[in-house]
Amino acid sequence: MGDRTAKAALFAEFAATGKALSNPSRLELLDLLAQGPRSVEDLAAAADLAVGTCSAHLQTLREAGMVSTRRDGKRVFYSLTGDDVAALFAQLRTVAQGHRPHTELARQAYLGPDDTTAVSTQELLARLGDGRTVVLDVRPGTEYDAGHLPGAVNIPLDELADRLAELPAGADIVAYCRGRYCVLAHDAARLLNSEGMTARRAEDGVLEWRITGSARLDGAA
Repeated sequence: MGDRTAKAALFAEFAATGKALSNPSRLELLDLLAQGPRSVEDLAAAADLAVGTCSAHLQTLREAGMVSTRRDGKRVFYSLTGDDVAALFAQLRTVAQGHRPHTELARQAYLGPDDTTAVSTQELLARLGDGRTVVLDVRPGTEYDAGHLPGAVNIPLDELADRLAELPAGADIVAYCRGRYCVLAHDAARLLNSEGMTARRAEDGVLEWRITGSARLDGAA
């Protein structure tokens, strides 16, 4: 018969991991770090957090063993400690989507109406390099540099309206971003279609490709 105190200590370790996940800002930081290593300052800007607040959240994740650090001069860079951390975040989303009714309402409120066509990863990979499809990465440049689909063109969403001329006329465009719950590809497809172009969005993104290994990412560490 197991020792009750030892069992409680074991479950306390499990609970510590759950506690680290129990904050929406920390979940957003995990989502960002699933794209690749980032500095504290970059993470704070991307998550709309004060640098001190961001650092405190990252410290909590570090204590839980979910992120690691490296120093480059005066700057500190954070990374996920493994793809299993990204998978844990993805599974948390799936459980919430499947068992919390308000999650779907929140998803629709954030991503908007289902007015764009989704492309499966299998189809997207088949179109890479076919000469007719432009695979468009609409994430910020730092995320693209950390890892992107081979041959993908990077035009961040906030620059897209001013750079439409860089996209070839008549091309079939497939936009992708961070993952299934990322709004960037949705908004990119809407913008491009409103300009008379033919655009769809990838069903999955970098988070899903990272944890499933379904797509090779150039530049990924």
